[in-house]
Amino acid sequence: MYRISALPTEQVQAYRFGRPDGYGNPPERAISDGGGNPCRHCLKYIPEGKEMLVLAHRPFAETQPYAETGPIFLCAEPCARHEDEDGVPETLISSPNYLIKGYGSDDRIVYGTGIIAPQAQFQEAVANIFDRADVAYIHVRSALNNCYHTRIDRA
Repeated sequence: MYRISALPTEQVQAYRFGRPDGYGNPPERAISDGGGNPCRHCLKYIPEGKEMLVLAHRPFAETQPYAETGPIFLCAEPCARHEDEDGVPETLISSPNYLIKGYGSDDRIVYGTGIIAPQAQFQEAVANIFDRADVAYIHVRSALNNCYHTRIDRA
């Protein structure tokens, strides 16, 4: 079993109030065109015409060689954080493929775990990665653009 972990509300609120992103810049504000801008907090697509934040996100506490940084979107207005009990979020059932890879407790990529998984095989791929005892958690990224989507933890 595993748990899908959206960005914490406190972190998202800080970005909404101008906290610098992974590159030290304030989040940009833009209007969603409705064409696939997934919020990393509610794990839903930001509707067309709604304001959103665009920023560089580094989902690691410290900089280090494996601490990838990339663009993400957030709803500019408050939204409810996705809770794992809500089921698989729409942002993980709408793309054809996802890049998923395991990380150790040291926040380093566990080599041999990275895979581009078709949506239909997503859950099986996650289970296979968690079969390895040296994997502490998994990151899900866009297979097309390498954007961070979410973190998956062991339940």
